[in-house]
Amino acid sequence: MPIRLKDLAAELNLSVTTVSRALADYDDVSPRTRQRVRQAAEVMGYVPDITAQRLQGQRKNALGFIIPTFGPRFSDPFFSEILAGIGNETGRQGYDLLISTVAPGPQELEVYHRYVFGRRVDGLLAVRTRRQDQRLAFLIENNFPVVAFGRTELPLSFPWIDVDGAHGLHLVVDHLVQLGHRRIAYARPPEELMFDAERWRGFEDALAHYGVPIVADLIRHGDLTQASGFRLGGDLLDLAEPPTAVISGNDLMALGVMAAAQGRGMEVGRDLSVIGFDDVTSSEHAHPPLTTVRQPIYHIATTITDMLIKILKDEPLQERQRLVAPELVLRESTGPLL
Repeated sequence: MPIRLKDLAAELNLSVTTVSRALADYDDVSPRTRQRVRQAAEVMGYVPDITAQRLQGQRKNALGFIIPTFGPRFSDPFFSEILAGIGNETGRQGYDLLISTVAPGPQELEVYHRYVFGRRVDGLLAVRTRRQDQRLAFLIENNFPVVAFGRTELPLSFPWIDVDGAHGLHLVVDHLVQLGHRRIAYARPPEELMFDAERWRGFEDALAHYGVPIVADLIRHGDLTQASGFRLGGDLLDLAEPPTAVISGNDLMALGVMAAAQGRGMEVGRDLSVIGFDDVTSSEHAHPPLTTVRQPIYHIATTITDMLIKILKDEPLQERQRLVAPELVLRESTGPLL
């Protein structure tokens, strides 16, 4: 027979109301009592009536993830790995996941308003943070729980995990310079993204360290799609003095650059070196396999999900903010300057 709320209350010698409010994390119940009730519920195997809770307007036991993506198709493997990590962790911890997709812009904030003021979820996860991230500003202003994969230039305090993009671009430039490359192009991510700012800082610092000039014609912004990489790659290779190596803002753009080079009869890894960022699954199986910077996307997704759930349960975080070191993965798409 399932354990009922009144059974739990009788065992703890507390009122049903106190136990119910403790499980719902109401502030009028002391942290000590809330912890005692949660521990007893776990030991006795009490499972809350989620339907009743929702009807009463309490916890939804649900997290939200609003994917900032363009176009009618969902094809970015970065988000596939993010979704897998978030989905698996929410399921493991007994939470539901509510997902929406919307292109960055005015309509995006409207979706955030619906999630927050409609009380659709208990907390939100944010990725691909921006230099001036109004999503985070809105959530923090409304005291709504959020954990992010990424940082922002705004003076906001929130929990996050991020990859050290500046260090990642240092690794990339080190590798290319050691191979003899000096005319290095960079197909950058969109400039409003925070990780573009961090990676650009690493790119500038590394080139300055080696005394390699930044050539304005070799720096282009893309939109993180393979089509964008193909277009930018073609533009760069059609220059009177084309680059000998191209760094791309993500693996999809790098694959587009490779296709542009191969369409011009070039051998990637010999006639042109190409490097990506992410190390999504398709990178290893590209032709040739793509040299890239690995960031642990799936692991970060599970971690930020666990962090958000801990916040919702009023449990302490071991680290509120963490910077993760990336790893350069060498494959056949880079080679020495001939």
